[in-house]
Parts: sequence; C-alpha cells; structure tokens
Amino acid sequence: MKKFLSTPEIHVGIVSSDRLEFTFHHPYLPPLPEGTATAMIVDGQIEVSHEGQVVAVGVELVFSPMEYSRSGFGISDVLIGIGFHWEQKEDQHFPGALKLIQLEGKIQAINLVSVEHYLACVISSEMRGDSPPAFLKAHAIISRSWLLAQVEKRNQLAHSSEGYEQVYEEEGEYIRWYDREDHQCFDVCADDHCQRYQGISRSGNTEVLKAVKETAGEVLIYKGSICDARFSKCCGGVVEEFQNCWEDQARPYLKRVDDNPAGAGINMDDLKVESNAQHFIKGSPVAFCNTSDGTLLARVLNDYDHSSTNFFRWEQHYSQDEISSLIREKSGFDFGKILDLLAVERGESGRLVRLKIVGSRKTMVVGKELEIRRWLSSSHLYSSAFIVEKQQLREGVPGGFVLRGAGWGHGVGLCQIGAAVMAHRAYTHEAILKHYFINAEIEKLYE
Repeated sequence: MKKFLSTPEIHVGIVSSDRLEFTFHHPYLPPLPEGTATAMIVDGQIEVSHEGQVVAVGVELVFSPMEYSRSGFGISDVLIGIGFHWEQKEDQHFPGALKLIQLEGKIQAINLVSVEHYLACVISSEMRGDSPPAFLKAHAIISRSWLLAQVEKRNQLAHSSEGYEQVYEEEGEYIRWYDREDHQCFDVCADDHCQRYQGISRSGNTEVLKAVKETAGEVLIYKGSICDARFSKCCGGVVEEFQNCWEDQARPYLKRVDDNPAGAGINMDDLKVESNAQHFIKGSPVAFCNTSDGTLLARVLNDYDHSSTNFFRWEQHYSQDEISSLIREKSGFDFGKILDLLAVERGESGRLVRLKIVGSRKTMVVGKELEIRRWLSSSHLYSSAFIVEKQQLREGVPGGFVLRGAGWGHGVGLCQIGAAVMAHRAYTHEAILKHYFINAEIEKLYE
C-alpha cells in the first residue's frame, strides 16, 4: 500500500457558470484588489475584472494563497443539492487555492485544497458538527477512504486504454448508473453526486476538527487497497451491495448488512424475492436507522435535510396525469398512459435494480437505482426500495399510483442515521466501521 510523505492535495469542482463572482479574504497571488472580482469568458479566454478594470486574462487561471494557513476565498451563488428537493444557492467560502478553467463553454471553479481541510468541511457539510463523536470519526475515515480511492481510480483511468461505459441500452431496456467518472478535470465535485463540500462556513465546529485530527491519514483497507467506502443517509433496514447501484463489479467489503445489533437474533428475509420485499417495505423492522429520536436526528441532520421526513418508511402519491407527464419529461420517452410499474430485479436491500414501465404506447425496463429514482420524481425519490399500488382502475388504466418505500439514498456502505444511532448507544467508531464494511481494516497512510 502506497504511503504519502505529506498530506495530499486534491482538486474539487465547486461550480460552473457563465459568470462567477469571488472574493479573496487574505493575500493571494497573482494579486487582486480588495473587493469582489468577476470572471467571464471573453474572446475564448477567461477574463477577470475588478470594478470594471481587467486584472487577469488566460485560458486557465490559478490564484494561490501567500500563506496556506491564512487562505480563504468566497464564491457567490453556489448551487447545492443539484436535482434534489433541497436544491438552493449559497454564498460559500473555501480554504486553499482557486483555479478557473473553461469547461463545456462555461467557467469551472476548482478548489485546490489539502485532504484534511477538505474533510473538515465535508464532515460538517454532510451532517451537523454536534453529531456523536464516534460517528464523526467513522465518517472522517470513510470520507477520506472514498476520496483517495477516487483519486487513485481517476489516475488509473487516465492511463488506461479501455473506455468506461455507464450506459447500457438495447431495445426495450435502458440501464444507467452515475459515478464520479463523470468528472474529468478535477478529482471530485462539491455536491451530493460525490460528497457534500460546502466550504469553511460549516467547518468551525471543534468536535469535527477533533475527529478529523484524531483520525488524520487513516483509511479503510481491504486486501492492500483503499476501500471505495460509500455511504447514504438511511439504508431502510438492510444495506445494499455495490454492484446493484453502480458498475457490475462487486466490492467484497460493500456487501449486504442487516442494520441491527450482531447476535440480536433478527433475521431479515431474502429481499430479492418480491413477496419478501413487499412484506419488508410495508413493515417496520428493528434496525439502527429505524429511529424517531428527534433530538438525535437534530444533532445529525443539517437544516436543509429537515425538509425530508419519514425517510425510514415513506409514501409518494401520483395521479395518472402527474406520473405520465413526469416520466415523459425525465426519460425523454412518451409512454402514453402509465398502466403499470413492475419489479423486474431487486437488490439485497429490496431496492429496485430494474423496473418495467408499462405504458399504453411504450414499455421499457429502466435501471439502475438512481435512474429509476430520477424517472419517478421531479428531483429524486428517497430510494428505489419501493412497492407500487395502483388506484382507481378504469378499463385497465389506473387513475393514480402510490409508491411505498424504504430508506433514503442508495443504501450502500455506511448508513448515516444507523451509524449515528450506534454512536449514541456507545459503539466505538471502530465498531461502527466493522459493522458496515465487511473485513475492512483501518490503516494510517500519512501523518
């Protein structure tokens, strides 16, 4: 396993726009006058202006802090929660350097930042800083693991002659998954597509800083390789397996986990079987993430996540007009009236991997889990672990549908709500990681 001589630096894609406004809080080079600067593309180059005066021009611009310990810059109107129901704009502030490049006709802002500074921001962006300490430590380790695994994979892809496909399409079937390989000019993005990274405005909590510092350089290792350590908000009672959400390559440490105490004698059924999945989703099984502890959830969830409720078990209602127009808009196909939604394949957690949409004009199978969630919601469904009830049938055409579901997110790896409950019940961060990541070990890669 490769060790690092010092803390690695990563490139994080922050925002892409026709026009950017940013401000440096400390001295940067090349120097800019105090106040807000504006970047636009003019005659094929990025042009930075301050109070109407052009101060920098180039196809690629990098602004570096004179002292990293006193670095900081702000960017206005950063879009967060892209495509989700909590989508909103924020003014955000970041440590490290700012890089501006042209990408697909827009200006892409990239933050060059040390891994540990990045993690302090991520942990606070993903959940509240006053979460239980063991939970913060566990999350620091998996976020660091996931990040370095993505950097490693990006380097491998850059030197590989083989293409990377994320879409499988043939007559009557459309399968797509989404992963960080979408990013070619930076290591990771700052939004939920990768890990929430919302800058230093949320990184000042002493408990977060302590958790990152006390686990500095620590990652999860499986057989000599850094674990691609995934996480989601709420598994719904059973953790999903990697290959059911992304590429068809199983990760031995990202296997099914029943999210309840070891030795509790609680056995979940095979949820790939439709009748078992129906019973599971309709029920309320014992699980770490099955909690109604509002005080604990308030310590874990950020304010904008509180717009989501009942995520362990949830319902979504659609009229015929709503669901047919929604699927047509999100898929690009005209199914006509939606006659049925049929489970074709489920994963270990009961999440749908492949769903058949039966319409009066078209029938098609769609997958994997995130594409299913995208087609069936104006943003994203909480998860693809759902069952379907047809309502008001008239001559074979439902007047509406009710989706009854379980969990929030893809459900792979660490379940954030479950891990927070475990920490609240005095489980150590090592025990939490052992629960969610099968046979993985903690190893320190740098000081």
